[in-house]
Amino acid sequence: MKRTDLLDLYFMENRAKLIDLAAFMDRVDRAEGDADFRYAAFKEALKELGRGDSERAKHVLLSLSDPTTEPIPAAPGKGAIGAWKT
Repeated sequence: MKRTDLLDLYFMENRAKLIDLAAFMDRVDRAEGDADFRYAAFKEALKELGRGDSERAKHVLLSLSDPTTEPIPAAPGKGAIGAWKT
């Protein structure tokens, strides 16, 4: 498939997602109090989008993932929180 074909198919959908991300960040920035580690991790993951290679999705996922390799005895909570707390 040609790049222009991909752009024809997916540009508007992804344009909307980009605007949603910007709106989310605007809301967080305007809110009172300090953001926690998740917002910092989110902003770091966004930097991966500027990479010049074709593995941006992999790098975004890895930037938000638990980098440890040793198992822990029990999970610290009931569910995933979506970002690794450094």
